[in-house]
Amino acid sequence: MINNSQNRTFPRIKPIGSPPLDVRKPLPENTVKHKLTFSDDLSIIIGMGTSTRKQREVQQREQMLLEIGRQMLIEHGFAGLSMDRLAEATEYSKGTVYQHFSTKEDLVTAMAAQSIERRLSLFDRAGRMSGRPRERMAAILVADELFARLHPHYFRSELIVKMANLEDRASSDRLQTLERLDSNCSDVVRGLIAESVRIGDLVLSPPRGEDEIIFGMYSLAIGTHAVVLNHACLLKQWAIGPPFESLRRNFQALLDGYGIRPLSTEWDYEATRLRAMKEVFPDECRLAGLD
Repeated sequence: MINNSQNRTFPRIKPIGSPPLDVRKPLPENTVKHKLTFSDDLSIIIGMGTSTRKQREVQQREQMLLEIGRQMLIEHGFAGLSMDRLAEATEYSKGTVYQHFSTKEDLVTAMAAQSIERRLSLFDRAGRMSGRPRERMAAILVADELFARLHPHYFRSELIVKMANLEDRASSDRLQTLERLDSNCSDVVRGLIAESVRIGDLVLSPPRGEDEIIFGMYSLAIGTHAVVLNHACLLKQWAIGPPFESLRRNFQALLDGYGIRPLSTEWDYEATRLRAMKEVFPDECRLAGLD
């Protein structure tokens, strides 16, 4: 992380993805207007039909602040992100920035919540796929991979955010939102584990319970993402091949170890993965270049 840029002047930067709409003044005639893309915040899309113009402008401005703040967080680390620099980079006043976010910690908590909300949307769709619970667990792994491929900047910033102690200075509302979304993600997996027990695909033997299985699955996935983002040299040294393929093999070995049926020796989970890509995530796979 870069933390030695105390006197550095940040130029105005564009957010990752599509350029934002400057809601303070009309766009020049030669400027291409912002078009909503796959990576845009759904709250903006939903609100377009019902919000007033002023509310839409506020939503768009907050989205722009989050995108530029996330880019600064990725490029300069937590120490290199400040409300002053965000205001300078966006050409808004500090007062305007503080109308949206009370502190830097509040800002990065909002970034994390936005990130998790997008992952939750993919998890929910995977959890509703037809098939046995373990098939849908495999579909959730597809959702996790797609999220990492389509939004690498979100995952990278989320890792940075989770390493910072946000509880003291972030607003209680944003912290509660973050906690709720985190819980909702794990609840999708928890529901599939409970269904596995109910239909006889899994027998839980103390002290192992649902929480331990969820912890194992999350640790494997998040650990893989962390290595991919931060330790590329190790991947070359280990010569394991594409890391997401290794993650899929390790994921199935883990679920075999827990005894969740059908075991990988009894079921073609590669076929399940391809079915999830085709039936549940065709658009996302196309955007990620996996079609």
